[in-house]
This record gives sequence, structure tokens and C-alpha cells, in this order.
Amino acid sequence: MTAPLFELKDVSYYYLNKIPALREVSLKIQAGERVAILGANGSGKSTLMHILDGLIYPSSGQVLAFGQELTERRLEDPQFNREFRSKVGFLFQNPDVQLFCPNVWDEIAFGPLQLQLPREEIRRRVEDVLEMLGIGELRDRPPYALSGGEKRKVAIGSVLSLNPQVLILDEPTNGLDPRTQQWLIELLAELHLAGKTLITATHDLSIVDEIADRVLVMNESHRLVAEGPPSRILNDYHLLLEVNLIHEHVHRHGDIIHHHGHAHLFTHDHPHPDQEVKGG
Repeated sequence: MTAPLFELKDVSYYYLNKIPALREVSLKIQAGERVAILGANGSGKSTLMHILDGLIYPSSGQVLAFGQELTERRLEDPQFNREFRSKVGFLFQNPDVQLFCPNVWDEIAFGPLQLQLPREEIRRRVEDVLEMLGIGELRDRPPYALSGGEKRKVAIGSVLSLNPQVLILDEPTNGLDPRTQQWLIELLAELHLAGKTLITATHDLSIVDEIADRVLVMNESHRLVAEGPPSRILNDYHLLLEVNLIHEHVHRHGDIIHHHGHAHLFTHDHPHPDQEVKGG
């Protein structure tokens, strides 16, 4: 088997050297995979995404990317940093964190400029991305004036203009309306068919089988506790309860209590068939 694109060996991370965010995480991601990192809010998904992108560094353990150890010293080397950033694109959970240029055109051109590409190549990439995402009419608009869905499209465009081999996406469907969410899911499918490796963090069970072929599950102790195909993970009721991705739905019919898995916890009563129902 070829060497993985990413490999984590017993990686832990502590904020302020004392607050755990990841505990002894080991994983491998191969080229061309679609992997979902699934976990409840606060399980460490975003921290894991940031480590994969070299935005933060582990408190202990080892991170390998493209066969080389990913360290702060190595990323301080301009040539290595430029090569790594040309291969890996990162989509933040909140697009406002990612968008800071005066207009959309400059936003999408920013990454290629940092890679020191020729001016004509930058122009071509920006125009191609604007057309691909259907946002050409936004080119002169300031990002702060856009809707949430438009901001997400521009943030994606700023990543795609790098033409990366790997896309790391942190909760990409958060806050999107159903139409924009479906557009994004279809775009990710097209990018995967084009050969991109996709690593997506999410807590949304409804999209997992559309965005991934392999699922890694984090628990609230910040550990990787399961992995497998979406069909197996999504049908593991006890696992999903354990990691707080579903809650128990308590459903009463008189003295009889039924328990079901549900995304929300709530309790309600129904009168027993023998009870008299009285109006107000």
C-alpha cells in the first residue's frame, strides 16, 4: 500500500498546556479518500482539523503529511510552507474568519498570490472559480455585505483557487439553508470525482453518507473511538448515544415508556386508551 497522505501517531493536544482537546489520536488518510470526522460539539474535531492543516502543533505525538513530519520548524521554511499550502486547502467553520479582502475577486486571488504564481495564472484561476461556483456577479462586492450562503461560496472559492490535492472542511454545512447545503454536497462529490481527497468534520448525521466513504468517530473525552463505513456507524445506536450524537427520546403511553434514538431529548405524555380525555 502507498504511504498515507496524513498519519497521526498518538497525537494529544492541550490548550494552555492543561485543557485537553485531543487525547492519543492515531489515524491514517490515503490519497483520494473521503473521510468524515464525526463527533459532538466539543469533541475535538476542529482541533484535529487545525493540526492536519498545520495551524497548531500537537502537545505530544507525531504528525506526518506527504511522508514528512509536520512541525513548526518545517512550516517556517518558506519553500516547504509554500509547497504544503499549495497541496492542502482549509475551509474554516465560520467564513467570517476566512474572508478579509476588500472584494470577492481579491479574496479568491489571495491564495494564489501567496504562492507567487504568475499574474496571468492567478487571473485564470480566479475567473475559473467564479464561473464554477456561479458567483461571477459577486466579484466586486465586499465579503462583509454578502449573505451567509454567499460567504460560504466565496470561502470555498478562496480554497479552490489554490487547486489543492486535499480539502479539509470544518463543519462546512453549518448555518446553510437546505438549497445551499445540497449545492455544497454535490460540489464535494464533483471534487472527489476529480481526484481530490476530502476530510470533513461534522456533527450532522444527515449528511455523512453523502460526503464520506469512511467515518472516524470522536467522543467527548477527545478520543477516536470508532471507524468504519457510514452504513455501519450510522446504524450503531449505542455508539451514537455514547458519543452524544443522538439522545434518548422518552415516549410515554400511560404507564408504558418507549425509548427511541433521536437528535433531541424531549418527553411527552399521551393518555392511556382507558383514560378519559376531558376538554378544557
